[in-house]
Amino acid sequence: MKKALITLAALMPAAAFAHPGHGEAGLAVGLLHPVMGWDHLLAFVAVGMLAMASKGEQRWRLPLAFVAAMVAGAGLGISGLGLPVVEPVILTSMVMLGGLLAVNMAGAGRALMLLCALFGLFHGNAHGLEMPASGSAVAFISGMVLATAALHAAGGITARYLHGTLLRVFGLAMAGVGLLAAV
Repeated sequence: MKKALITLAALMPAAAFAHPGHGEAGLAVGLLHPVMGWDHLLAFVAVGMLAMASKGEQRWRLPLAFVAAMVAGAGLGISGLGLPVVEPVILTSMVMLGGLLAVNMAGAGRALMLLCALFGLFHGNAHGLEMPASGSAVAFISGMVLATAALHAAGGITARYLHGTLLRVFGLAMAGVGLLAAV
């Protein structure tokens, strides 16, 4: 038991740093970045879940708004322009997106689309700011977009087969994780 606790304690710093360096910028690094940060991973899956739980055009508009704004935010970050309070907004995205799933607000219309775009902008800015200095920014962003789209799709597929109650439980858990991380 003592060895297990020591091992867990040794791994904690790496777990707390959600965006470790991945080497030279490129497609593989762009693919890895959204998946390696637990905060990004949960938020991107939640956007896919909200999209699938929505009706009509919202099913494709939510992920599209998120990804388009994420690319814009990444461009800002790559150019050296960091948005204020990036990490708190990313944590807020987890709490709010999880909360929206928990209270079944998927059909919130344009307000939800704008919220997804806002959160995409900040998530993208974090990605852009953390892009390795050497390598291809285009390849990095392409990988980031592909990974994000895959996470949105995974969330959508999961939501399609989950009962509404389980979606609410996931949303509540995600909001709780976001609040816990904020503390």
